Amino acid sequence: MKQIIKVAFGLLLLIPATFFAQEIDYSKAIPFDPSIKTGKLKNGLTYYIKKNSKPENKVDLRLVVNAGSILENEDQRGLAHFMEHMNFNGTKHFPKNKLVDYLQGIGVKFGQHLNAYTSFDETVYFLPIPSDSPEKLENGFNIIEDWAFNANLTSDEIDKERGVVLEEYRLGLGAGKRMLDRYLPKMMYKSRYADRLPIGKKEVIENFKYDKLVSFYKDWYRPNLMSIIIVGDINVDEMEKKVIAHFSSYKNPKNEKLREIYDVPNHKETFVAVESDKEASNAQVQLIYKDYSSPKSKVTLKDFKDQLTEGLFTTMLNTRLNELTNSPTPPFTYGYSFHGKTLARTKEGYQSFAMSQEGKQLEALKVLVTENERVKKYGFSENELERAKHQFLSYYESYYNERDKTNSSNYVEELQSIFLENKPVPGIEWRYSRIKEILPSIDLNDVNLLIKNYIKDDNRVVILTGPEKDSLKKPSEEEVLNAMKVNIDEIKQYEDGTLAKSLLRNEVKPGSIVKRESNEKLGTKTLFLSNGAKVTYKKTDFKNDEIQFEAISLGGSNLYSNEEMKKVQFANAALTQAGFSGLKLNDINKFMTGKIANAYPYIGESTEGVRGRATPKDLEYLFQMTYAYFTDLNLDLEAFEGYKQKQSAFYKNMESQPNFYFQKELFGYLNKENPRFNGLIPTEKTWAETDYTLAYNKYKERFANASDFEFYFVGNIDDKIMEGYATKYIGSLPSTEKKEKAIDLGYRMLKGDLKKIVNKGADPKSTVVIMYYGDAVYTPKEALALQALGDILTIKLTEQLRENESGVYGVNASGRMSKIPNGSYNFSISFPCGSDNAEKLTASALNELQKIITNGPEAKDLTKFKEAELLDFKKQSKENEFWMTNFTKSFINGNSSEDVLKFEEKINALSAKEIQVVAKKYLTNDKVVGILMPEKL
Repeated sequence: MKQIIKVAFGLLLLIPATFFAQEIDYSKAIPFDPSIKTGKLKNGLTYYIKKNSKPENKVDLRLVVNAGSILENEDQRGLAHFMEHMNFNGTKHFPKNKLVDYLQGIGVKFGQHLNAYTSFDETVYFLPIPSDSPEKLENGFNIIEDWAFNANLTSDEIDKERGVVLEEYRLGLGAGKRMLDRYLPKMMYKSRYADRLPIGKKEVIENFKYDKLVSFYKDWYRPNLMSIIIVGDINVDEMEKKVIAHFSSYKNPKNEKLREIYDVPNHKETFVAVESDKEASNAQVQLIYKDYSSPKSKVTLKDFKDQLTEGLFTTMLNTRLNELTNSPTPPFTYGYSFHGKTLARTKEGYQSFAMSQEGKQLEALKVLVTENERVKKYGFSENELERAKHQFLSYYESYYNERDKTNSSNYVEELQSIFLENKPVPGIEWRYSRIKEILPSIDLNDVNLLIKNYIKDDNRVVILTGPEKDSLKKPSEEEVLNAMKVNIDEIKQYEDGTLAKSLLRNEVKPGSIVKRESNEKLGTKTLFLSNGAKVTYKKTDFKNDEIQFEAISLGGSNLYSNEEMKKVQFANAALTQAGFSGLKLNDINKFMTGKIANAYPYIGESTEGVRGRATPKDLEYLFQMTYAYFTDLNLDLEAFEGYKQKQSAFYKNMESQPNFYFQKELFGYLNKENPRFNGLIPTEKTWAETDYTLAYNKYKERFANASDFEFYFVGNIDDKIMEGYATKYIGSLPSTEKKEKAIDLGYRMLKGDLKKIVNKGADPKSTVVIMYYGDAVYTPKEALALQALGDILTIKLTEQLRENESGVYGVNASGRMSKIPNGSYNFSISFPCGSDNAEKLTASALNELQKIITNGPEAKDLTKFKEAELLDFKKQSKENEFWMTNFTKSFINGNSSEDVLKFEEKINALSAKEIQVVAKKYLTNDKVVGILMPEKL
């Protein structure tokens, strides 16, 4: 039946558009999703409420303020963002740091769950909280009410936060920021956007008077510029009552400031910016054709059709650009084009982008221009259009199928776009129905006409950024403009090629099922196949249109000799670029258009395998890909050379980035006695030593024995279909009796109380890394305690280094244990900071760790860890990815997958004493301290 539907839709696409023109009234308005409760209070505050049960017992609250850095006065540069920070530092209901403390106590992690952002035009606060108690819900509303109107802007707290904001400012310094400052005035010509970056000005952040922040808050945090968004497992009517109760009493200022909308003026010139920097890691090209007029609201079916047409155009053009990147001589590492918003909400444009090899930006620019002109001259083909339509329909069909399993966070983003940009939100049912109705009516003429409006000789900007070297000649403005002049007569029509008929070229001889087992506790079924392969699957209802897959085996590259490893290390990732079954990568991508399935093989140090996912409808293609990767991977030296060119362009100047150079030097030092360590990235020397053919042959060895693999599937699985595909595609794979294990080669990083200072970079910023590691007997109990220690120490470090010392923007500690290839532990603390503060903050971090070693963690912090873990577990245990990770991790560690069923019990049983014991056991001896410092002048 499904096949009949597919064929019917294919025939539908061939019916002339004139047949449909009489049936669709494009003047009709796009409706508003009836499942969304919306309203506006008398004071102008807008609210949107939607019930959504995924995840259960959770609600996403969001405060959206239609005001950002674009509204700052000159002496307020950076204060929109500063205000965002202050809302976490004390409010009416939660003075000082009580807000973060309270939320952590109910399982909400600062930075990971609780967050906010400031842009040019808006400031947005995120608050996901449990909805399983009236008290938590009420406090959630207290929090967003306080953010909106009741921040405690005390002088002491403002002064403390200056240091944190300056650290965030410092984080953004570097090559990208320096080049942006130089080209932004051309990109946003004569616009306020050119000098209102949200991070602001350092001198303002350091010196502004307190009243400047207070006035920004009073001027712009007002009801008629606000929206409250509520999506989750809630009672809609109760939420509406809470909005009314919490927000109705607030009034707008008597003499309120006009919320101006700032435009980006048009210009006759073509502005060219060619910028370089010694710390720039790659070469980029950006070409922007700005629209003459501001974007209009999309309110009718005609607007909806236009959006679809634009999407089809973008899909087809980017498919062509992607094919170029997969060619033996790629013109750029990657490239794409689209029509959409620039930095300003009020200005859209047609934009093309590419990352190129250094010194080849003009060639990349010429290719982008040529591909645009090729479309303008010849348009697209019927085959391209039909494939793009199928791709669109498949995407929206999957989205429609998941309509009752969509996460609340997805809906919140949609509702925010209604308020800020007046984008229509009709709901997926309406959208999917209209797409099926309208797609067939869109013809080549509709799509091909678009680029004629996009491409113009004025109102455009070309931006080239890249490394600064004596060996590189910087293109002149004249050369850039000349590169955009292509000879139209020399441009040939795009050749679509022949579409592959199948992913497989060899006959598949099915195996059989020799035994079946079930595990009622886990809800899994296991098939033992005639070739020795083992397939375990878990049927879930978490997603309607998703099946996740992983095949995994012990072994990996540790089975290679040291010499072999050096020759194949950087070629392994290139193997899939060759394609399979005699098909090139572009052939496979074309064949898979409109089909949602993928699979990717990998070879790690101790394991190898294949990961993938598919919709139930397209599951067979996932099996076919897996079969092909096991049995029929192509050997293609041309594909490898193309891959090498792209990787060389990407990595060539990575060492110019201070943070990457720091990692290279630090880990190079720690691994200097490891004969297998070959650097973090490929160099000209390592590329010269690379043997692609050897990598291919070693790959074939790794995937020669299916009986050594465990095949796992999780998702919306039909038993009969799974058995049929498993016996055909997995049961037919080659196998032997050999069983491999993970091997410990005995190589370790340097041990001792070590310190490594690396000098790199011009900006006064540092990175600190503190590491403890070594051999250990793996136990699940100690692994959990070490993980908890990392999360708890992160809380304490945030309190001390950020809140008390104002020395960092963010800090992280993490601990873990591994079982293969050898039992080991690893614990790290890391943070960026000012270079003049690095040693002091390192001492403070170690002091916080020592407090836990000496006294154990505080009870309240252990409670925070437990609440967050339990909250995450409740959400994640209803996701396919969680169960897939559990199965593969259990396989690697050799423990039962049923252990996860005792997760809550283990979390609740974890004691402060156990955490203190692992801290004393592993973190009192040798450590490595690495510090990145700027270059000495």
